[in-house]
Amino acid sequence: MTIDWHWASIPELAAAFRDGRSSPTAHLSHLLGRIDALEPSLHAFVALDSDGAAGAADASAARFAAGQPLGPLDGIPIAIKDVIDVAGFPTTCHSALRLDHVAARDADVVARLRAAGAIILGKLSTHEFAIGGPAFDLPFPPARNPWNTAYHPGGSSSGAGAGVAAGFFSAAIGTDTAGSARNPASASGGVGLKPTYERLSRDGVFPLAPTLDHVGILTRGVEDAAILFDVLTGDTHAADLGSGASGLRIGMVRHFHEEDMPADAETAAALDRVAVSLAAQGAEVIDMRLPPLEAFATVNRVLLQSEGYAIHGADMRTRPERFSALTRKALLPGAFLSAKDMILATWHRGRLTEAVDAAFADVDVLLTASSMEPACAIDDPAEIARTYMLQARTPFNVTGHPALAMMAGLSTGGLPLSLQSAPRRDDERTLLRVAAAWEAAMGGPQHPPL
Repeated sequence: MTIDWHWASIPELAAAFRDGRSSPTAHLSHLLGRIDALEPSLHAFVALDSDGAAGAADASAARFAAGQPLGPLDGIPIAIKDVIDVAGFPTTCHSALRLDHVAARDADVVARLRAAGAIILGKLSTHEFAIGGPAFDLPFPPARNPWNTAYHPGGSSSGAGAGVAAGFFSAAIGTDTAGSARNPASASGGVGLKPTYERLSRDGVFPLAPTLDHVGILTRGVEDAAILFDVLTGDTHAADLGSGASGLRIGMVRHFHEEDMPADAETAAALDRVAVSLAAQGAEVIDMRLPPLEAFATVNRVLLQSEGYAIHGADMRTRPERFSALTRKALLPGAFLSAKDMILATWHRGRLTEAVDAAFADVDVLLTASSMEPACAIDDPAEIARTYMLQARTPFNVTGHPALAMMAGLSTGGLPLSLQSAPRRDDERTLLRVAAAWEAAMGGPQHPPL
């Protein structure tokens, strides 16, 4: 049987490296050929480090030949969103303002991956400074959706979502301030994990809004996300993925997608199927109410715009033409927000966080929509602006709880539909367990027809 190695999971690759069916060097060569063929239509990369990756793959192959791999990520190609430092490469943030800002050292998460033997394949497309949208007036083109290249792949970790879904690499590291790792997972059909706030170090990550920023993980499947999270944190979550949903209490936050911000019919039906599937596996699924979705969105917007303008205000005032039009539009409102606005947003943030914490007195996991609709056309600015607001991801940036977005099925148009789940703070173990239960019911990770 022919194996499509670009879809292989991290454990499958590790087993193949150990028993000689493949090697880190051979696998990298396969992926570089795939990238060469598909990247011109997807634009996932800002910079591809073929030579550095080849050296790392050879070193990994030697460790496997000696029977001394460093761990589950040894020889596994991983790519990095270009707001995260990789030594020797510019951290451009996809912006003309930072083309010459070469990183002197690796960000903490990148250093941890290298220490585990992972192969750093390159830097990935993003929305400029992780905000704005898919802009066409920047030094690099925007990434596109592997399910249909006329569509948006989600953002701002757009190259991460596109590259994972296209089979360019096993995993990617992105960031998530208002859903920026979970949105690409929703639009492009992978798994996007936003851990608990500050669970992963942001050292070496260019900030957007520091009180909301998270480092995020993007993979094709749940097990791969768990393995990556374990390596980065030193925990052991992957071992619990087979426990299933039986005995868990799941609170479905229907009002997010039925009342607050109505989802399209296919998304709503997909969420119902997920709830029915988890109940059939032995979970208790109950309806749960939280504060209105708009309350979370407003707090997130005030904090993000205020903090974002504090970081970019000087450049916005002195050389605004260097930003894309979309970035200027996204950042400029922060110039008009006051200290009172920040104080009120911070106060409301506390009340919203208390409300979400209180919900976990009755349930183990919250089940919500992620995106309310599938991806839209990438060259339709009005639709991009409209659909970016149609999501339920921002609550968990406001509160800092972990959250995971993944596929819930496919639309009749052949684009991914999505769901989101969130547990108690620091309970990524239960979050990954529930995600694995749904993934198993779905038949495993789904791939675009590439």
